[in-house]
Amino acid sequence: MPKALYYDCFSGISGDMHLGALLDLGVPDDWLRAQLARLKLPDEFELSQVPDRRKGIAGIRATVHIDPQVKKPHRHLSQIAELIHSAGLEASVEERAIAVFRTLAGAEAAVHGQDIEQVHFHEVGATDAIVDIVGGVLGLHYLEPERIFCGPVEVGSGTVRCDHGLLPVPAPATARLLQDVPCHYGRVDGEATTPTGAALLKTLVTDFTLPDAFVAERWGHGVGQKDFAVANVLRVALGTTEPASVSAWDMEENIALAADLDDLSPEACEPLLEALWAAGVLDVQITPTAMKKQRPGFRLSALLQPELQDQVLATLFEHSSTIGARTHRVSKWMLPRREVEVATPVGTVRAKIVTLPDGTERHKVEHDDIRACSTPERGYLRTRAIVERAVTDWLAGQS
Repeated sequence: MPKALYYDCFSGISGDMHLGALLDLGVPDDWLRAQLARLKLPDEFELSQVPDRRKGIAGIRATVHIDPQVKKPHRHLSQIAELIHSAGLEASVEERAIAVFRTLAGAEAAVHGQDIEQVHFHEVGATDAIVDIVGGVLGLHYLEPERIFCGPVEVGSGTVRCDHGLLPVPAPATARLLQDVPCHYGRVDGEATTPTGAALLKTLVTDFTLPDAFVAERWGHGVGQKDFAVANVLRVALGTTEPASVSAWDMEENIALAADLDDLSPEACEPLLEALWAAGVLDVQITPTAMKKQRPGFRLSALLQPELQDQVLATLFEHSSTIGARTHRVSKWMLPRREVEVATPVGTVRAKIVTLPDGTERHKVEHDDIRACSTPERGYLRTRAIVERAVTDWLAGQS
C-alpha cells in the first residue's frame, strides 16, 4: 500500500514544530545534523531537540539557536538558492527546498509589491528559517511518503509583531500562502501558523483533504515554543492509504443556482434562457411554482461550472427582474460517456455512448441530427428507425 503522511495542524504549524514532529516520527537526529552540516553556515546555528510536552501531549521541541553575537544576514532568494545548491544535497532535496523558498518569496513579493528577486527575507532569510526549511525537506526525504495530506490549518487570532511592526493574524504573507487552503480561525489566541510553516505546507502537501482509508503506523508530535490554551503541538502521522478505487461514475463539482420570479413576463423567459446558455451554463430550466401572497411564478434553476458563477449571475441580473439568487456547490455524478459520429444510409449523426457500472454500453442519437436527416417523404419516425439500426450495427462492429 502507498506510504502517506498526514498533517494535523489543529494548533498551527511553524518551521521548528515541523522539524520536531519529523524527529519524533523517527528521522535520525545524527543523520539530520550531518546533512545540515553540509550547508555553508559555519558557526551560525546550533540545533537542539529535547523531549517536551504541552497540555499533557509529549513530543520533541526542536530549536535552532543563533549566536546573538553573529549578525543576522538578510538574504535574497538567489543567495539562498546558491547556498542550498552548494551544499551538495540530494537533487530532490535541493529542488524541493528551493521551491519552498520560492513559494515564500512569491508571497512576500506580492505583499510588498516587489519583484521576487528583490525581496529581503528578514526573519525568513535568516539562518533559523533556512535550517527549518532545509531540515523539514530532508526529514520528508528520509520518510519517503508518496502522498502528503493535510487537514484544516489553524491560523490563530489577534496580532503578531514582526520587522514591519504589529500586524493582524494571519500575517499578510501567511494569509496569501494559505489562499485556497482549508483553515480554522480564532481557536488560538496568537499566531499559530507562521509564514515558514505555511510555505512548507503550500509547497509540499499533495492533498489538502482528510485521507480516505488511512492507516496510521506511528505519530510524531512537534512541540512549539508557545503556551496557548490549546496545546501548541503539531501532529504528523506516517502510515499507508488504500489505493484509490476506480469509480463506475465520473464526477465534477458544479454550482447550482436558483432564483424565484413572479414579476417577469413569460415573453421574457426565452431571451433570458438564451442569454444564460450563451453565458455558459450547463443546464437551465423553469419550473412553475406558487410564491408569497399566492402569486403564480416560476423558479429558474441552472447548473454551471464554479469559475463561471460571477459571469452567470451578472447575466441573470441583466436579463431578468430578480434582485437575488441562491447558489450552492453540488457534486454531479455521471456515467462515463463519449460522443461518436456514425455514417448512416440517411446521413451522418452524432451519438452519445455511456458505460454502465456492469461494463455494458447504451447509446442515444442526437435528436437534432435525426431531424436534420428527415425528409417529408420519409418522416421523422422512419428516419429515426433507420438511424438507430445503423448506429446499433456500427457499435456491434466496434466490440
